[in-house]
Amino acid sequence: MKSEFYLHFPEGLPRTTAQMKGECIRYKKVQGKILPYIDHYRKPSVQALRNLLTLKMNRYRPKQPFEKPIRLTVILYFDIKQPKKIWGTYKTTKPDCDNYVKEIKDVMTNLRFWKDDNQVADLRVVKYNAEKGTIFIRLEELEDGKT
Repeated sequence: MKSEFYLHFPEGLPRTTAQMKGECIRYKKVQGKILPYIDHYRKPSVQALRNLLTLKMNRYRPKQPFEKPIRLTVILYFDIKQPKKIWGTYKTTKPDCDNYVKEIKDVMTNLRFWKDDNQVADLRVVKYNAEKGTIFIRLEELEDGKT
């Protein structure tokens, strides 16, 4: 089984990543004592990215989730304002591609593209500078134990 699709972002590819978490100090009662602890939460900008990805990817969700090991290829085309001569070159600035793809994989798991994201045995992520913000995603089922 194989699937590939493009997600277009006319308003620009969001720069938010799963790494951007907020934290606050909360208190809880433990054995009669009130102790502080750090509570991590998803920032609104990260939740907005997740909602946007869910909205755009939902139409490409397979009828049945992938069951075998998967090769996932993600190509991120970040829109930039620089001249055309820079378009098509590798993007070597933030956001980090590994943090960015975590959010994509989480959304794909929630949409049931696969049973669990641990099925992704081969992950390829590339970032380019481009005129328009776009994400290309390709899923390929792999035979067990075969490269």
